Amino acid sequence: MNSALIGARILVTRPAAQAENLCHLIEQHGGVPIRFPTLEIVETPPDPQLLSQAAASDWLIFTSTNAVDFAIKAFGGKMPALRKFKIAAVGAATANALQQAEWPVDCVPASEFNSEGLLAEPELQAVAGTRCVIVRGVGGREKLAESLRSRGAEASYLEVYSRRQPMADSADLRRDIAQGRLDVVTITSVEALQNLLAMLDDESIVWLKSILLVVVSKRIGQAAEDFGFKQIAVSAQPTDAAILETLTTLLNGENSGRSN
Repeated sequence: MNSALIGARILVTRPAAQAENLCHLIEQHGGVPIRFPTLEIVETPPDPQLLSQAAASDWLIFTSTNAVDFAIKAFGGKMPALRKFKIAAVGAATANALQQAEWPVDCVPASEFNSEGLLAEPELQAVAGTRCVIVRGVGGREKLAESLRSRGAEASYLEVYSRRQPMADSADLRRDIAQGRLDVVTITSVEALQNLLAMLDDESIVWLKSILLVVVSKRIGQAAEDFGFKQIAVSAQPTDAAILETLTTLLNGENSGRSN
């Protein structure tokens, strides 16, 4: 076993169904994952008319692996017949989920795995007159749709799941925080961070804000700074491998990402 994480106790806040890979990587590298999901993902079956409109679009743009999983389920597990749409994925993990389901991916960012990276790709520069359907959870950022519309595209949403705060007992986590038994907190969305704060008491929150926080984008890092966190590092990508690299670098005393 690699000991790069030197026994560090690391809070993993990903939804339960998506946390195990990161937890396994942490364990492989000598760390101790503390599982505490702050988001619960729930299926939201779309209206059949919206599915028909999506199947008739020019682009289906998937924003997450959850979007892939629930959309494919909504389509009955298979590609719509006589499809004409192309498929874009916001990042490598989303593209991989599509490919595993045998849905071909026509566009994925070369390096920056977010809306900005996808919008920078040539395929999504010349979209005037096309119909783009963004497959996502209920709510979320408007950046992608607004940018596509500014380029002359018709952009709409196919929302296939929703996120909510889990019902969970935080007593063990509060005890770990109070006893200084938590070394790092990992956060992969602003909503996950908001929910974590909502699931703790005021005293725990004060202590939590002094613990090293690893996030997966500058936008989340800025939100954490606004909430009053003192130590913030941003991983190069929102992938488990990139989070692990940031953790190992930081815990071995080197600078990585952004820290305050």
